[in-house]
Amino acid sequence: MIDLIWGSSFRRAYKKVTKSKPHLKDRIINNLMLFAENPFHPSLNTHKLSGKLRNLWAFSVDDDCRIVFSFDDDNNVLLTDIGKHDEVY
Repeated sequence: MIDLIWGSSFRRAYKKVTKSKPHLKDRIINNLMLFAENPFHPSLNTHKLSGKLRNLWAFSVDDDCRIVFSFDDDNNVLLTDIGKHDEVY
């Protein structure tokens, strides 16, 4: 199982997203738990980013919400951002 580290920018963005869309809170938590068990589960659509974000990865919460992260080592993932597709990329 992977350890998820909530970065300060992720914490701020998470509060913003869950305040404006409280219905996403349970889905976000469920997807984070699924990600911790299997980061490449097909329902997450985990993918490597490119361009200025080439060292980062992302996975989907729903059609327009993404979580951006980086692999620190084999058992740690740093969560860096969450939000709408156009906001985080």
